[in-house]
Amino acid sequence: MLYYQSVKGTRDIFPEEVVRWHYVEEVVRRHAFLYGFREIRVPVFEYTDLFQRGIGATTDIVGKEMFSFQPDPQGRSMTLRPEMTAGVMRAALQKNLLSLAPVHKLFYIGELFRKERPQAGRQRQFTQFGAELLGASSPAAVAEVITLMMQVFEALGLKNLKLRINTLGDTDDRLRYREALQSYFAPFHATLDEASKERLEKNPLRILDSKNPAMQELVAGAPKLYDYLKASSLQEFEKVLLYLGERNIAYDIDHRLVRGLDYYCHTAFEVTSAELGAQDAIGGGGRYDALARELGNSADIPAVGFAVGMERLLITMEKQGLFGAIPVKSPLVYLVVQQQELADHAMQLAWQLRQAGVSSEIDLAARSMKAQMREANRMQASFALFIGATEYATGSYALKNLATSEQITLTFDEVLHFLQEHSARQLLD
Repeated sequence: MLYYQSVKGTRDIFPEEVVRWHYVEEVVRRHAFLYGFREIRVPVFEYTDLFQRGIGATTDIVGKEMFSFQPDPQGRSMTLRPEMTAGVMRAALQKNLLSLAPVHKLFYIGELFRKERPQAGRQRQFTQFGAELLGASSPAAVAEVITLMMQVFEALGLKNLKLRINTLGDTDDRLRYREALQSYFAPFHATLDEASKERLEKNPLRILDSKNPAMQELVAGAPKLYDYLKASSLQEFEKVLLYLGERNIAYDIDHRLVRGLDYYCHTAFEVTSAELGAQDAIGGGGRYDALARELGNSADIPAVGFAVGMERLLITMEKQGLFGAIPVKSPLVYLVVQQQELADHAMQLAWQLRQAGVSSEIDLAARSMKAQMREANRMQASFALFIGATEYATGSYALKNLATSEQITLTFDEVLHFLQEHSARQLLD
């Protein structure tokens, strides 16, 4: 057994799988740019109280799942980021972005850290991509963010996803609803699980998000938030649904959907996949107008966003057989050295090919010609360029198409031109 192994809850991602990550990331970036979102990168760790204030002290993330430490000389606790929204909002406030323009569209792809029990699609180090629209949270803004998320899923070819959506209303709506929930659950206090007992006093809406099967019947009978919403809140939600309908985005209204973070208000949404089993959420999001004030800003900033778990997304794509169409990143040409005394000459030719933008591979282990050909085929190179004494003496080289076995003889300048044209055609394809 190896002495050093990866830390529990982390995993290595090898080149064959990284190709899939790159493919998804390229689709995300392409569609984010279509919608006018620009990429932001924020630090991997922040002061702990940023997440305590931003996410909410009653959430499982803050209460149980954060990796915190105290390297600061003043003893101020820091935390590896468990989610991205609070950090993005902190960055926007610190930079005073909204003084530069009234609306900012930002997206990210980054690693996050939570002290959860590792399982399929849930690691202690994991990756999310997401988008945050700051400065607007109108129904049009909410619909735009949801549309971007769903268009990314569509572009990736995902099927059978379910968009669940709900409205949480404004602060007054939730206050009335909170009191109704406390009145409903109080007589059942003895039958509540420990997590729900704690939530009953601090944030009873979180009881609705319980994954405990024993709680489901009790939760099902709870009052519906819909019945406590003012007319204006309902109108906002109906407008969001109208926009989604106009864009042919199917949805299910789920009155029990509250999401796991305290900063959400009004529209909240979640996308699930049956391929993932019990932990079926791929991503979700919603409005969070009050987050800026929670972080110390003098006023609310309208905002809406979403986040998608890359690991769960990739598992779903794998189960739906969506990776077959991803092109393999292979060298265009493999330089086969017939005599080792010509290795330096071959290295020089490979350098010239790479300088010209032609992806090239060459043997660095002094293997036989037969072994080099096996390696060229294993790497799925398109061509083999043979370099032997005759080629070196005449300046003409045999170039073999490894798919058709057709072989032609060209000068090196002709080889270079031929491969450049072939490389350009690959890029267009």
